[in-house]
Amino acid sequence: MSECLFCKIVEKKIPAKLVHEDEDTLAFDDIHPQAPVHTLVIPKRHVDSVQDLGETDQALLARLLLTCRKVANDKGLTGSGFRLVVNTGRNGGQTVFHLHFHVMGGRPMGWPPG
Repeated sequence: MSECLFCKIVEKKIPAKLVHEDEDTLAFDDIHPQAPVHTLVIPKRHVDSVQDLGETDQALLARLLLTCRKVANDKGLTGSGFRLVVNTGRNGGQTVFHLHFHVMGGRPMGWPPG
């Protein structure tokens, strides 16, 4: 995916403030944070959205959620709580079409979110 912003971050062609990297996932701070802590967790493999995942992606989904948990812990959010957000499709608010989880916290989160 030569035009994908997040693929370029994975390939280290675009700089990002990395907070975690392993074989399957990458986490970096959002450049337009919506909370005091706002980190994105992505698969290194390009996946457009949740809709493009299948039964064979269960291990990847588990790895992504465990990475979200690690990021929240490393950022000191586990005591006060945090929010995980996955926007899917244009009407769902997805603007970068590479699957990503938003780990957000450091302030009270309102409901409903949108």
